[in-house]
Amino acid sequence: MGMIYVRIYRVQGEVLLAACDEELLGKTFREGELKLEVKERFYKGELVEEAKLGELLKEATIANLTGERCVTKAIELGYVNPERVLRIEGVPHAQMAKLLF
Repeated sequence: MGMIYVRIYRVQGEVLLAACDEELLGKTFREGELKLEVKERFYKGELVEEAKLGELLKEATIANLTGERCVTKAIELGYVNPERVLRIEGVPHAQMAKLLF
């Protein structure tokens, strides 16, 4: 099973989780007008197993997810609507924001 890079940013009360499948780090994908850059400076943090992503998504108020494993896990846990997943060169990308009242 592949690993996932995760990085957490805490800004003004928000908890932003950036996560990508390990093998996508540093790559750029293009399709038409769309461009997805999986930048090390944004995504590269701790390398974790897929199961850990679920714990981190619980705490996150915003998430930026790239890759088959990351996005599939977020869909399984109900954080991402599969109809809202963007695919660029076949690579899934999803963003999540929790609305807190």
